[in-house]
Amino acid sequence: MLPGARALRAAGLLRPSGAAPRSGAARRARCGPGQRPAWRGFALPAGPDLRHFLRAAAAGQPGPSPELPPEPGSIPGAPKVYLETYGCQMNVSDTEIVWAILQKNGYARTKELSEADVVLLVTCSVREKAEQAIWNRLQHLKALKARRPQARAPLRVGILGCMAERLKEEILHREKLVDVVAGPDAYRDLPRLLAVAESGQQAANVLLSLDETYADILPVQTSAGGTTAFVSIMRGCDNMCSYCIVPFTRGRERSRPIASILQEVRMLSDQGVKEVTLLGQNVNSFRDLSEVQFQSVAAPALSRGFSTVYKAKAGGLRFSHLLDQVSRIDPEMRIRFTSPHPKDFPDEVLQLIQERHNICKQLHLPAQSGSTRVLEAMRRGYTREAYLELVHHVRASIPGVSLSSDFIAGFCGETEEDHLQTVSLLQEVRYNVGFLFAYSMRQKTRAHHRLQDDVPADVKKQRLEQLIATFREEAVRANTALVGQAQLVLVEGPSKRSASELCGRNDGNIKVIFPDAELEDAAEPGAPGRAQPGDYVMVKVTSASSQTLRGVPLYRTTLSRAAASH
Repeated sequence: MLPGARALRAAGLLRPSGAAPRSGAARRARCGPGQRPAWRGFALPAGPDLRHFLRAAAAGQPGPSPELPPEPGSIPGAPKVYLETYGCQMNVSDTEIVWAILQKNGYARTKELSEADVVLLVTCSVREKAEQAIWNRLQHLKALKARRPQARAPLRVGILGCMAERLKEEILHREKLVDVVAGPDAYRDLPRLLAVAESGQQAANVLLSLDETYADILPVQTSAGGTTAFVSIMRGCDNMCSYCIVPFTRGRERSRPIASILQEVRMLSDQGVKEVTLLGQNVNSFRDLSEVQFQSVAAPALSRGFSTVYKAKAGGLRFSHLLDQVSRIDPEMRIRFTSPHPKDFPDEVLQLIQERHNICKQLHLPAQSGSTRVLEAMRRGYTREAYLELVHHVRASIPGVSLSSDFIAGFCGETEEDHLQTVSLLQEVRYNVGFLFAYSMRQKTRAHHRLQDDVPADVKKQRLEQLIATFREEAVRANTALVGQAQLVLVEGPSKRSASELCGRNDGNIKVIFPDAELEDAAEPGAPGRAQPGDYVMVKVTSASSQTLRGVPLYRTTLSRAAASH
């Protein structure tokens, strides 16, 4: 389960994607080429007619040749698409894949909902709250459809991603509002599905793929500024944790070829992107099987005291090799990765993080619970003691590492004693960043079939509040330890609360706020200037909260220069 994207730290919150697109970008997703749509209870529509293809040809729609996609709005009368993203970073990546595909097929992008001919919601299904946000949004879109002038073509609405995969029949039948349903592996089929919908029929494709990684599609970055980017490196998850819907909505694990990942990262470097986050549902289990000569390589050992529900997978180039190659591309580009599983942290990965100045000293170690009994019910493959041993090993291997984690309050059968063990784990580890949620039972999961959701909602709420309070207390202590220190900050842009301040993140992925002032450049003394998005600034920390550091800027510098001086 991925932690929430930076701007939103709770699943199910709206991530409007209205920023103007840039040519080429960095975030990926997955889907299946050559797949037939799944029509549960529906007759298969005839698909686009001759008029559709004539209209596309007249509009200059590009074919499958490797041409650069047209710029949005370059085709007069092109249908306009409005995209909204909900949930985790992988959905942000999926949104960029979707837009790359639609742009290639003659669509234009709009930031105004009222201008849209097509509205697509990229959805999350990991918790009930995330799905309810979509149902609420659909009611608003229903009213928008009803008010649409008759002179305009009917508004087409599509549900994409994990919720589409999980609730396809219900989405299509409920109030007949949704025109298109596409699962995470069906984005390549969107142009055809939208053409079917244009004829007044509903269209769906929710088939999961064993090999789709979208490796050949360069995503179009949808975030403003272009300072940071996501690069999807693998899809799906094989861990089958008892609470998690991801294996059922995103399928089995499969990894992109390393060559395609390196190509995308180089492209981002050329565009001036200064931070890349490698993405995957289980990112550090990456295993590239595209090179025949590496298919017999032995599987790396799991973290000590950890196990899996599946046999060790031999063969392939592993995450340590990918991380090594990516970090060599641009010494001025920070590298992060999420979301990993604690079982897949061999020493060679930890050593790489410690040695390379541009691999951030920040790890996400999802614990989920501090109780060994609950961890066993969750099928996490480790005990509390094994997890703590890993934490100590990580901190010994990477001095000063920043840690983040995920926790679930009120899982099936959780007692008060189990809960207090999670509280004590938060206190013992003292994370810098945390993502905490009340348990939400999901259909199809092992917990749904084998366990009872027997912790009352009010108890879940109370326990979650205690976990959040404990996390914040400990995060304040962890972040206060940085007061007085100089932290290298990658500037992302103006602070949301004050135009006179800048906002960025340090190596540990903690937000840092500081005044926007004239600064000397360490490389060019006597040439003061204001920091811009994408600049590195050395900031002396003066105060800390559970989520934010504040400080005074010292000077502008570079990632390499800062590493050499410490």
